[in-house]
Amino acid sequence: MRLLVRLAAVAFALTAGAAAAQLSETEQRIVAAVKERSPAALELLEKSVRINSGTLNVEGVREVGRLFRAEFEALGFTTRWAEMPPEMKRAGHLVATRAGKQGKRLLLLGHIDTVFEKNSPVAAWDPRGARVRGQGVVDMKGGDVIMVEALRALHKVGVLDGAAISAILTGDEEAAGRPIERSRADMVDLARASDVALSFEGIARHQGKEAAVIARRSSGGFILDVKAKAGHSSRIFTDELGYGAIFEAARILDAFRQQVIEPDLTFSAGVVLGGSEVKYDASSAGGTAFGKTNVIPRELTVRGNIRYLTPEQGASARKLMQEIVATSLPGTTARITFNETYPPMAPTEANRGLLEAYSRASMDAGLGPIVAVDPGSRGAGDVQFTAPYVPGLDGLGANGNHAHSDDEDLEIASIERGTIRAAILIYRMTRP
Repeated sequence: MRLLVRLAAVAFALTAGAAAAQLSETEQRIVAAVKERSPAALELLEKSVRINSGTLNVEGVREVGRLFRAEFEALGFTTRWAEMPPEMKRAGHLVATRAGKQGKRLLLLGHIDTVFEKNSPVAAWDPRGARVRGQGVVDMKGGDVIMVEALRALHKVGVLDGAAISAILTGDEEAAGRPIERSRADMVDLARASDVALSFEGIARHQGKEAAVIARRSSGGFILDVKAKAGHSSRIFTDELGYGAIFEAARILDAFRQQVIEPDLTFSAGVVLGGSEVKYDASSAGGTAFGKTNVIPRELTVRGNIRYLTPEQGASARKLMQEIVATSLPGTTARITFNETYPPMAPTEANRGLLEAYSRASMDAGLGPIVAVDPGSRGAGDVQFTAPYVPGLDGLGANGNHAHSDDEDLEIASIERGTIRAAILIYRMTRP
């Protein structure tokens, strides 16, 4: 047994040495700086997690913002707090910038709010051996720490000077303020002035390997309103009165199910109200319907969700759905409208190139390859607002499980791994 242990140790040392040989002398110093800070990085994570920053806890979000603001300023960044209008009931965002002219202009993305509001019963910080449970540990304060610690390692080694890097830590990613054009205006402005966006949401796993995100599907919705002739139910299906609103809506939704199906496209009818009279309140996501069994239903409304991977796929789906709606049953009319809250992040060649660079940095550091995650397995994220303007890569954050739940946790060692990968990638992308 002792011989096997010694052989395993030798094999590990040889593998680590081979990996280190792939790194330049400067990059090896960067890795050493990251490892030296690992205990302090965990302390920074704990400090941030112990501050409740549920999206609606405006002061809590601001307090976490002040914590990270001090970290950025210590690294030579100029910072500001981007306020939101009071009626939005959102805390705002932390923006940090460092002027430079060499290499790619990078935009780093994170968020400091969580889904755990002030009255959450979930423990703020609950260490469990090699893992820790807590409010927002992986979504996404772990990623925020990785971002800051990667920059700190570059600063310590003396290679941050000259790099053009901006960062924005949003205070409402979990429930974006409305109007969204206002709440994401600062991010869009930063994207327009950048070459690449790197987002530090938690790293995923795909087929047993760690995986980053080169594509995210849009998030939006549709409203289907159907009108019909009212009358005695004994006269339904006649030329005089037609089919009623509910049968027409059933025809439309079933045609969607049968005809608007393709990979990476999903749509769902979330609420349906039909009868002689319907009322829907968007603010409460609820409504009422009145009708009688002996009366042909006069109106119906459907509120649904739609997600697609590319703008072209979205346009094609909307066109087909509109065509289906327009083919009305006798005695009925229908209208469908669409909205897009998060634009799609399409799987472009530029995004794949970023993944290859990130995976190479990981392999050169002896941390294994990074593959692309299935876009259908991830929800919407802030990086999608930068996608129309710059190539992007998401998932540079920590490894954990059960985000948004009472059991949300983080693998502590993933902070160091993620920081090493990010630091090497940022270093390489900001070289002249």
